[in-house]
Amino acid sequence: MRHRLYFVLPDLKTAQQTMNDLLLARIEERHIHCLARSDAPMEGLHEANVLQKTDLVHGAEIGIVFGGLAGLAIGAIAVFGPLQSFHLQMVTILFIAIGGAFFGTWVASLKASGMPNSKLLAFARDIENGRYLMMADVPARRVEEIRSLVEKRHPEAIQGGEEPAIPAFP
Repeated sequence: MRHRLYFVLPDLKTAQQTMNDLLLARIEERHIHCLARSDAPMEGLHEANVLQKTDLVHGAEIGIVFGGLAGLAIGAIAVFGPLQSFHLQMVTILFIAIGGAFFGTWVASLKASGMPNSKLLAFARDIENGRYLMMADVPARRVEEIRSLVEKRHPEAIQGGEEPAIPAFP
């Protein structure tokens, strides 16, 4: 598993230097994401994509749970409910629950893709003030090494915290 480290950097030059330092520390570019104002230059930086900018993943997680539970309830009503003229088997509950989970994931993901990532709200003021947010997904065993590297090479960088348990993909 990886941990996501957050760093707030004052300008583009510092962000580019920090990116280069992380690359030299063998953190792959696909695990480094940068976020800035929409009008800020991003040359030499790996810009955050929709998965980092929005609540899409969180929405999908909520959708799969509630959709699956709703499908389970609807399936149970269909099998054990008042419509006894249909002889539905127990596997119907499973199929409807799976369908509900897919539908819930789809609907919640569509809604959440238009919402900013709630974990990044703490950095909104810094981003609006022209600073750069760098998110580095590093292996758990290297968290302290990378944190101290950035602190040593870039004392102007503000440590923004850590988020554990980031999946190893994408």
